[in-house]
Amino acid sequence: MTPEQLRRGARISVSLDVSAVPDQLVGVGRYVVGIVSALAASENVELCLISRRGDRERWHELLPGGRVWPVVPRSRPARLVWEQAAMGSLVNRSEVRVHHSPHYTMPERCRVPTVVTVHDMTFFDHPEWHERGKVAFFRRAIRVAARKADVVICDSFKTARRLEEVCNPVGLVSVVHLGVDLERFSSLEPMAGEDRLALGRFGVEQPYIAFVGTLEPRKGVLALVRAFDEVAAANPDITLVLAGKDGWGMESLGAEISAIHHANRVRRLGYVPEPLVAPLLRSAAVVVYPSFEEGFGLPVLEALACGAPVVTTRGSAMEEVAGDVAWLVEPGNVEELAWAITSAICEDSRAADRRREAGVAKASEMSWASTAEGHVRAYLAALGH
Repeated sequence: MTPEQLRRGARISVSLDVSAVPDQLVGVGRYVVGIVSALAASENVELCLISRRGDRERWHELLPGGRVWPVVPRSRPARLVWEQAAMGSLVNRSEVRVHHSPHYTMPERCRVPTVVTVHDMTFFDHPEWHERGKVAFFRRAIRVAARKADVVICDSFKTARRLEEVCNPVGLVSVVHLGVDLERFSSLEPMAGEDRLALGRFGVEQPYIAFVGTLEPRKGVLALVRAFDEVAAANPDITLVLAGKDGWGMESLGAEISAIHHANRVRRLGYVPEPLVAPLLRSAAVVVYPSFEEGFGLPVLEALACGAPVVTTRGSAMEEVAGDVAWLVEPGNVEELAWAITSAICEDSRAADRRREAGVAKASEMSWASTAEGHVRAYLAALGH
């Protein structure tokens, strides 16, 4: 299939593995849902989703009238075994032209052109951030993708450069930035007072500093807690809101919070339902995402779209996303993080308005529709066009 055929209305038939997406959306799961929704609206792609058993209705809501094969076992070990034992045969017997594995791994017996998304290289560079068993598994998966996939999609140029350095991929490496739902993540609340009402259900009151994401070592949450303690001393009304479920390796977080002077002003919300994320970002005095490393850092883009001031880390994929719109700090530097948060809170109103407008403008360039276009180009490349 050629670009000319696409212009004439032909469509690429693509199988997309959605079996690793949990019920509570975080990280890669949000990427998969975003790209499924965008590709469902594309005139260039006919999707077939390979899902876990019992998930048919969930995916039919995103792909009305589309094909869903709910055939994958629900447990993680059985799912990974099934991927290698049966997924390749399923795809080979079908009429799909391209198979897309969006979470590092791929069915190694698949004979149709294959696209794999590799989100980051921390399994190689920072194994201490992950459970030991996952490090060996995902290192092998990434090496297999580099050796066998026709196209590897990376969320950022930073990840793509590191993939090429470590694994020397045989196929094309394509950088496709993630997108943001610009209707949902907007600087304007849908109705006056709606955000305050939504936050009130969780006991959140302004002013507050917001972190949104899974709580795990690489996110820099411990440094954020210590920086907040410095900021809180000079800002008696401000609180720190940590929105996200506990991930691996954060057993010390509770003790870290208890040890600071202003522990009573730290709120842990746990996992935040999707409808609350935009109000939480939009109403924050500043959104802080001090992660040491990410494949992309979707909360940064979503915060910019909501018109929120953002503090994030220098030399990261988040800097690639936010550029000079955000305050940038060295990862793990508590003093610099406290300074940046204070600067964001105290910025002159005119400068703050200009920064907010610049953030919204930058986010508007990165829709899920543009992400879908990048994926269509990757699928064409896998077909040899």
